[in-house]
Amino acid sequence: MSYRFPEGPTRRSGQDPIADLMAFLERLRARVGGGGPRISPWLVIPVALFFYLLTGIYIVAPDQRAVVLRFGRIVRQADPGPHYRLPWPFEEVLRPSVTQIRKEEVGFRTVATGPPAQYREVNDEALMLTGDENIVKLEFIVQYKVKIDANGTTDYLFNVRNPDQTLREAAEAAMREVIGRNDIDNALTEGKDRIQTDAQALLQSILDRYAVGIDIVTVKLQDVGPPDQVNDAFKDVISAQQDKERLINESLGYANDVTPKARGQAAQFVNEAEGYREAKVRDATGAAKRFVALHEAYAGAKDVTRRRLYLETMEHILPRVNKIVLDETAGKEVVPYLPLDQAIRPKRPEPEPEPAGKR
Repeated sequence: MSYRFPEGPTRRSGQDPIADLMAFLERLRARVGGGGPRISPWLVIPVALFFYLLTGIYIVAPDQRAVVLRFGRIVRQADPGPHYRLPWPFEEVLRPSVTQIRKEEVGFRTVATGPPAQYREVNDEALMLTGDENIVKLEFIVQYKVKIDANGTTDYLFNVRNPDQTLREAAEAAMREVIGRNDIDNALTEGKDRIQTDAQALLQSILDRYAVGIDIVTVKLQDVGPPDQVNDAFKDVISAQQDKERLINESLGYANDVTPKARGQAAQFVNEAEGYREAKVRDATGAAKRFVALHEAYAGAKDVTRRRLYLETMEHILPRVNKIVLDETAGKEVVPYLPLDQAIRPKRPEPEPEPAGKR
């Protein structure tokens, strides 16, 4: 398969290595002495041939991949390191860098790197139509490198006349297609990452179909916004949407704070009520069982049960009464005394009923 040799710098007249060598030897002979013997051509030709053959030695840098052309036809490729080719004009070596990350700008151009950097907008490339028929101003960059597979380097050098310009036009076409699938809100907010990924995949497929020999590293959106004519109005709309989202989030946050507390209090009240109910039921059940047991004991032994109840009642009452215990002798000798002033005590005032609102 033959390839057309790319346009490039050609050898200028006067760069023939044999003619240059003959001129050098002639100047050398003139300096040594013009009256000396002339140098034999049979000596010059082997020396010139030797230096001519040395011009075929070339070195491929680690970041390069060499393509050897013989009369404009590709004959082989070479990896980094020293190599040899037939001297000019038989063979020529092209050594493009295959590891260098190159960059193409779409929608803008860098005028000065700065700092501060200066840019020039290209509206013909930046203005694109979204899926909901709105216009968006989109600027992005494409980072790429030469493919290092079997045909990547040769495709980059020979298959397309201007691969960088082809890449820019293909990138613009791919981005317009991807933006046409999305609405403007998605392109301006959370859909940027998806747009970058889809555009990179579509651009790579286009370049592979064209066999440009380029591997896309990344597609990065730089600036996405509305056209300059409606920029102020669009900012007001975005501000209103942000306020709406903020108020909704604040309301949801308040609801998420109050609702769990209310549910917790309700669960607490329910648990307390259930606990109170369970305690009252158990107390009532126990009292009923005690009464039944007491009735059964009274039915079986009335006198004993009556005496036991009397003693238990007196045991409960007597500790609260002021009493003096006298034996039989002392009881006969002591004059009975009834302290009426202590027996008649003033009645305590009954507590006033609480208002209904405080219960």
